[in-house]
Amino acid sequence: MARLTREQSQALTREKLLRSAGDVVARYSYDGASVERIAEEAGFSKGAFYSNFSSKEDILQQMLEGNAGFDVKDLTRLLNGIDDPGEVIDVVAQWSDARAGEKKWGIIAIEMLRRAQRDGTLTDSQRQLFTSQWEQIGHLLRSKLFPSGHPEISDTDLGGMILDLTYGGIAVYLEVNTAGQMVRHILSALRDSARVTHGK
Repeated sequence: MARLTREQSQALTREKLLRSAGDVVARYSYDGASVERIAEEAGFSKGAFYSNFSSKEDILQQMLEGNAGFDVKDLTRLLNGIDDPGEVIDVVAQWSDARAGEKKWGIIAIEMLRRAQRDGTLTDSQRQLFTSQWEQIGHLLRSKLFPSGHPEISDTDLGGMILDLTYGGIAVYLEVNTAGQMVRHILSALRDSARVTHGK
C-alpha cells in the first residue's frame, strides 16, 4: 500500500478528530467534551488537535458547517428524480428520522449558539450558517412539493420547520411521535392545503 502524502495524512487526522468531537459531545455533553478527550478518543495528542483546530469551539463550528452542507447535498441526492409529492414526503420523513436518531447535531448546535449568545460572541456568520441551510432545504422542498409557489411560506420558514423538528432533539426521548412522523404530518398538511386552495 502506498504511503499517504503529508496532505492526505493531515486530512485523515482532521476527519478522525471531527468524527471524535461529535461522538464525545454526544456521549459527555458539551461541557464534558474537552480538547483532551476529543484528541484521546481519536487516537491523537493535544498537539495534533491544535495543529488542525484552534479550540473546541473551532472544531465544533467546522463540524456543524460540514453537517449543514451534508444535509443539503444528502436530501438533494435522495430526492433526485422523485416528483411524486407523496414519495417526496416519505423520503424526507425517513431522512428526518435517521438524522434525528444520531442525536448529537442538535445538542452541539443549540449548545454552541446558546453559549455564544450568552457570552456576546454570536456572530452573523454563525447565524447565517443555519439560516442558509434552512433556506436551501426549504427551496428544495418547495420545488418538489409546491412548484407553483404555494403555500405562502418562505423557503427559510419551510426549511427551518423541518430542520428544527429533525434536530430539536426532544422527540427522540419522548417516544410519542418521531421527528419524521411530525415532518410527514406538516408537509402533508401544507400540501393538502395548497391543493384545496388552488384546486390541484
